[in-house]
Amino acid sequence: MIDKRVGKRIKQRREQLGLTQEQFAERLGVATNYISTIERGASFPRYEKLVAIINALETSADAIFCDVIACSLEYRSCMLSEKLNELPPEERVRILETVDFLIQQSLRMRRALP
Repeated sequence: MIDKRVGKRIKQRREQLGLTQEQFAERLGVATNYISTIERGASFPRYEKLVAIINALETSADAIFCDVIACSLEYRSCMLSEKLNELPPEERVRILETVDFLIQQSLRMRRALP
């Protein structure tokens, strides 16, 4: 399960950079099939290759592991904040009101627990 989520993040970042699997594989000096198996979550790179992949993606490890490591919640919050700031003001207000409502509901539920 973790391999699939990490692979998905690697693929998303590669695509953000506008790279094909072939171009990315060439940049890393590996076979295209290797990149494909990682992005599908069928295999997981060894430490040295993982570091090379993250560096080649010009990103942080938090960006790749943000949904599998609990400590990266701060990164996810920052990432969502950046995306939120790209929206028009009226959409930001609507989303913030929704998040605020969810937080209030969660707090009420926590208070109601014995």
